[in-house]
Amino acid sequence: MKRILILTLFVLSACGQTSSTPIISPAQTEPASVKQESVPDLLANLQKPDCSSGLTPSDMEGPYYKANTPERTSLYEDGMQGKKLILLGIVTNMDCFPMPGVWLDFWQTDAKGDYDNEGYTLRGHQLSDNKGRYYLETIMPGLYPERPIEHIHVKLQAPNGEVITTQLYFPENPMDGLTVDLKDQGAYSLGIFNFVIP
Repeated sequence: MKRILILTLFVLSACGQTSSTPIISPAQTEPASVKQESVPDLLANLQKPDCSSGLTPSDMEGPYYKANTPERTSLYEDGMQGKKLILLGIVTNMDCFPMPGVWLDFWQTDAKGDYDNEGYTLRGHQLSDNKGRYYLETIMPGLYPERPIEHIHVKLQAPNGEVITTQLYFPENPMDGLTVDLKDQGAYSLGIFNFVIP
């Protein structure tokens, strides 16, 4: 009986010990190359925008806009071709004060350069948060023959404000006042763009 009690105590004390060896082996965890910062971390680390260059320029709407897009912060779908892009930033007014509740409507091509004109793939809208921030998961847009420059279309509207239509471009083909600050994070690209609207 004494031996059973000692053996039981030994097993219980061993179970209570902590070990430096992980319970899940590294092979079972997500590879480090695809681990991403959480949304709150990415948004919290946004630097205060520089509004000295004035209002965000407007740009053409193009022929492929569709109204009544779904509200969502991710246009990315599992199995979607193309490099993943996380796009985020702050919407401010001309005095550089963050603007909450701004409607942002995004649309773009897929990796092959095609727009979905039947449904709402790679189309969606959201509202900036109480600090004027937005966050979008998507893919890098592809080229289409009629316009060989990668871009993402955006419409913005502050509460009771006018609708502003513009486009975002990338460092390979920059456009004055509309170029995303892009950083390669391995499994995805991180793009930062701050809007300044009336």
